[in-house]
Amino acid sequence: MGKREEQKRLKSMSFKRSDCAVACTLDLIGDKWTLLIVRDLFFGKSRYKEFQDSEEKIPTNILASRLEKLERTGLISKMPYQDNPIRYEYHLTETGRSLGPVLQTIVNWAGEQLPGIRRPKPQKIEDSRQ
Repeated sequence: MGKREEQKRLKSMSFKRSDCAVACTLDLIGDKWTLLIVRDLFFGKSRYKEFQDSEEKIPTNILASRLEKLERTGLISKMPYQDNPIRYEYHLTETGRSLGPVLQTIVNWAGEQLPGIRRPKPQKIEDSRQ
């Protein structure tokens, strides 16, 4: 899916709360789990089991729901890697990769404001965009 198709898909979605940029972005990625899945994608995870194995232990029903939502909104794409049973790998689209600076800003803020957290190297997220 090309960048234009991704943007068209996002524009076609209905955001009922308001047309506020913050509210609309939160509708896409503002729940407890979605940014953690995006984070994992930036760090090389691509398969369902890999997401399940993250230290936050996302429940399977929520993981399936969030992956479906991320694909529907054009932030990720999925491709089969096994036929029987069918299993998928997930990858950030160009639009999804554009969240890299947002995640890096969150990491930087947390590193400055929240004592005792584990913090990836400053370039880790943005370098993963390539």
